Amino acid sequence: MNANKLVGKRIQSWRESKSIGREEMADRTGLDIGQITRIEESKDFPSLAPLIKIARVLGVRLGTFLDDEDALGPVVSRKRNYKESVSFSTNQTASHTHMDYYSLAADKSGRHLEPFIIQVAPRDENGIFQLSSHEGEEFIYCLAGLLEITYGDDTYILEAGDSIYYDSIVAHHVHAADAQGAQILAVVYTPI
Repeated sequence: MNANKLVGKRIQSWRESKSIGREEMADRTGLDIGQITRIEESKDFPSLAPLIKIARVLGVRLGTFLDDEDALGPVVSRKRNYKESVSFSTNQTASHTHMDYYSLAADKSGRHLEPFIIQVAPRDENGIFQLSSHEGEEFIYCLAGLLEITYGDDTYILEAGDSIYYDSIVAHHVHAADAQGAQILAVVYTPI
């Protein structure tokens, strides 16, 4: 099954197990009830900010929606075995496919960090993007290409070998700085 579809089904399953209706979920997360429905029915895959809000209301880790198995010991992730990517998005159609996330720890249960290899699509000519914010911290290491991070009122350019660490409560957006795209290692921490 597609990873994006699994996330919607897991969210719905957790919500129902907690006896929380969609309307209550919308009220508690501040999301539109239509968006909750689209997420659960796998018609819309949220950006990290709404996904974190949903996880907090349900009292689970962000990774709960991405977990495959419950390995207690170390988890080794081999590049030849990357599983299907997950594409986080916003409600803006233009941003639905600008990043493909490959989880590096989907098999690790109880984790507090979410490490990903992310393929960042080449920059769109119109360069329109929507800033998002959520609780937690992010670390990004540029593996290849040229990356642009909008963070509050500032803009940072990273090339291969550069990194940035920031509080993700500040409105931000990560995108390719040019038409070549980029590849990054990102680690996201979100408190429960």
